Amino acid sequence: VRLQVQNVEKPLYRGTFHCFQSIIKQESAFGLYKGIGSPMMGLTFINALVFGVQGNTLRALGKDTPLNQFLAGSAAGAIQCIICCPMELAKTRMQLQGTGEYKLKMKNYKNSLDCLIKIYRKEGLRGINRGMVSTFIRETPSFGFYFLTYDCMTRYLGCEAEDSYVIPKLLFSGGMSGIVSWLSTYPVDVIKSRLQADGVGGVTQYKGILDCVRKSYHEEGWRVFTRGLTSTLLRAFPVNAATFATVTVFLMYMRSEDNLRECEPGPVIQQPSSL
Repeated sequence: VRLQVQNVEKPLYRGTFHCFQSIIKQESAFGLYKGIGSPMMGLTFINALVFGVQGNTLRALGKDTPLNQFLAGSAAGAIQCIICCPMELAKTRMQLQGTGEYKLKMKNYKNSLDCLIKIYRKEGLRGINRGMVSTFIRETPSFGFYFLTYDCMTRYLGCEAEDSYVIPKLLFSGGMSGIVSWLSTYPVDVIKSRLQADGVGGVTQYKGILDCVRKSYHEEGWRVFTRGLTSTLLRAFPVNAATFATVTVFLMYMRSEDNLRECEPGPVIQQPSSL
C-alpha cells in the first residue's frame, strides 16, 4: 500500500526492501503490522464465503470443467467484495497513519473498527464502500483465475489423498494460484489503493476510477501500475499456499469420515476432484 500510493515527486521508499527496512527503523517492527485488525476480523468470513460460494456454484453448473471453475471462482470473488472492500479501506487507512513516525503524534483512528465508524459518521455508507467498483473489477476475474489455476495445478501434479507428497503439492499449487490471481488484475489493485487512500491528508485528487488511471499514468507512466508488485507476490505465495492446502486437507479429512458411514441411507454427492 505504501509503495502504491507514495508521492512520485517526493518518494519515501526506493523499493520493497527499502520500504521494509525503513518501516522497521522508523516505526519499529510493530509498524509492519499496522492495520492487522481489519484482516483479522474479515478474512475468516471472506474465506468461508469464497470457498462456500465457489463449491456451491460449481455444483449448480453441473460439470467440473475449466470454464466452470473460472465462472464459479468469479462468482465467489464478486460476492465477497461486500466484506472485502470496507476491510481493505480500514487496512489502507491504518497502514498510512503515522508514516515514518516511531510514536504517533496524532492518531486519527484508534483501530480498524474505529476507522470504519469514523468514516461512516463522516461519509455514510458511500464512504465505507469507497473503492467498491475497483474492488469488484479486481476480485471477479482474479478469483476466477485463482480457482482455475489451482484446479489445473492439482490435476497436473496428481494430488491424491493417498500420495505421500500431497501436502507439498497442495502448497505449491495454492501458492502458484495466488501469484497468477494477483498478476491477472494487479494494475486494478494499484488504482483501488489510490482511491481508498485519497483524501487521507485532507486533499482529494481523484474524481473516480478513470480519472485516477489518467492522472496516475500521466504523472508516472505505465510503471505506476506495477508499484508494490514484488511485495505483493512475496506475500501471495505463502498466504495462498497455506489457505488452499488447509481447506483441501480439511475437506479430505471430512470426506474420509463420511466414507466410514457409507452404509447409512442418503444420497451420495459427487464432489469435484480438485477440492
